Amino acid sequence: MFYFDKRLQYPVKVENPDPIYARMLQQAIGGIEGEIRVCMQYFFQGWGARGPTTKYRDMLLNTATEEMGHIEMLATAVALNLEKAPATLQEEGAADGVVGAVMGGGNARHTIEGMLHRHLLSTGMAAFPANCEGVPFDMSHIYASGNLAADMYCNVAAESTGRVLAVRLYNAAHDAGMKDMLHFMIARDTMHQQQWLAVIEELGGHQGALPIPNSFPQEKEDTANAYNFYVSSVDGTTPEGRWTQGPSLDGKGTYTTYKNKPMGEEPVLGPARPDSGAQLEQM
Repeated sequence: MFYFDKRLQYPVKVENPDPIYARMLQQAIGGIEGEIRVCMQYFFQGWGARGPTTKYRDMLLNTATEEMGHIEMLATAVALNLEKAPATLQEEGAADGVVGAVMGGGNARHTIEGMLHRHLLSTGMAAFPANCEGVPFDMSHIYASGNLAADMYCNVAAESTGRVLAVRLYNAAHDAGMKDMLHFMIARDTMHQQQWLAVIEELGGHQGALPIPNSFPQEKEDTANAYNFYVSSVDGTTPEGRWTQGPSLDGKGTYTTYKNKPMGEEPVLGPARPDSGAQLEQM
């Protein structure tokens, strides 16, 4: 069950509306780095969380609900950047307002068309659940495995790419209100990265959580190949690093290098079935 407050989580103000920037903000709403993605990811992770303690489920659901507030902030920012767009921009190319800007000619036609077409025709100058190219978010980047450690690593990656995007939007913003909103969202991304890493630490850190799932007995895996870095370069050169020598991060092996070579034979498949629709020469 959810409750809502009509007030925004953080103030959203736009002094100098910019429809182009509104389109950029759509990436933070419906892009793969965006807020819909992390919101739904945390919800489904939380709804499916199992274990003797509910604190991880509770944490995930609290953060997922927070992310809903971020979507609302961004949607408000998109609308404010569109509804007060300069009249000269809205009227470019024709006399009927934004329709003229979208359908009219001129040097700005392609930019304005890509920017305003759907915002005008589909949403009436409001945000929509899609990225900056208008591609709807389809939930294909929601990772909820049921394994707490695996999900936390996915969450760190999601918050990292989300923070990268927020920083880029901050750097691209010319409006003080947009910079103010984003400096808050960037801070929340910082906390969420720390939050998920803290869970991994509670699970025993790299040594305790890795390899994922840690419930599978490692003696049943091919231990001879568990900590080899496979070198596939033609000349055999190896990108030396922490991953090529010394103890593994989980403390359960030692990193080595291995010149990648075939361990199996060339696959030979049987003839095609008569009813498979293949050519006679394949049968």
